[in-house]
Amino acid sequence: MKVRLSPEVAEAISHNDPVVALESTIISHGMPYPQNLTMAQEVEEQVRAHGATPATIAIINGELRAGLSKDEIHDFAKKGPSIVKVSRRDIPVVMAKKQDGATTVAGTMIIAALAGIRIFATGGIGGVHRGAETTMDISADLEELAQTNVAVVCAGAKSILDLGLTLEYLETKGVPVLGYKTHELPAFYTRESGFKVDARVDSAEEFAAILKHKWHLGLQGGVVIANPVPEAYSLDKKAMDDTIAKALREMEALGIKGKDTTPFLLQKVKDLTAGKSLETNIQLVLNNARLAAQIAVAMNNTSQPVF
Repeated sequence: MKVRLSPEVAEAISHNDPVVALESTIISHGMPYPQNLTMAQEVEEQVRAHGATPATIAIINGELRAGLSKDEIHDFAKKGPSIVKVSRRDIPVVMAKKQDGATTVAGTMIIAALAGIRIFATGGIGGVHRGAETTMDISADLEELAQTNVAVVCAGAKSILDLGLTLEYLETKGVPVLGYKTHELPAFYTRESGFKVDARVDSAEEFAAILKHKWHLGLQGGVVIANPVPEAYSLDKKAMDDTIAKALREMEALGIKGKDTTPFLLQKVKDLTAGKSLETNIQLVLNNARLAAQIAVAMNNTSQPVF
């Protein structure tokens, strides 16, 4: 086994019970301590409460892991951004150096697939950054979605990105973008973006059927399951557009680029919204964990399509 499974995850997989992958970058880099620790614990509990087993994905001492102990999650939360952020390109380096690594969406998808886990809940996926026509700054998450058979339940792409170009890229790669009870792509902090999803889906059972048909046909790659943040926690779109524009101007003035852009922008948006964006971030992750667990359960209950 290339991935070391926690006893809880190993038992679930051996019995073919539903499992939901969770990323570790959202713990180490997504929000400050101790909110990140509380969020990670609550997300795992939401998955369990809805009938599935949580498998937080990370690299510890160079070992690929699916399922962390309470102490290991606390360690990641406390160390925060000092832990290496790991996407596809970084995995072999971190393994060889026997380091700890917090997996991004792409990194989590790879390890989840190796462990046999098909459903993954996160906050928002990466995408095409604004100005990418000159910077070529495009998240590895999109390429991973094109080739790895894991469905990602998220609140859309992070609103700091160019959402139109992100959707164009996913279309080119043949990645379905499906909205849960919505025709519109959510934009992380807000329920609307002005962009349409490929199809609206109204139940976990329908998602399960779509995923089984896709992979049964040999159509490689993932699926984006866009789940809007609960209405009570959705921020005003116009206010968020203005806030993000201000954060982007400051980032450009400071010359921040590459993998440092997302953590900087999320922190800046948090500061500019007096912490409201952090509460929204936490609630949307919990919301995604609930839906992911329901889909994982439905996957187990849906018979393989017959052709």
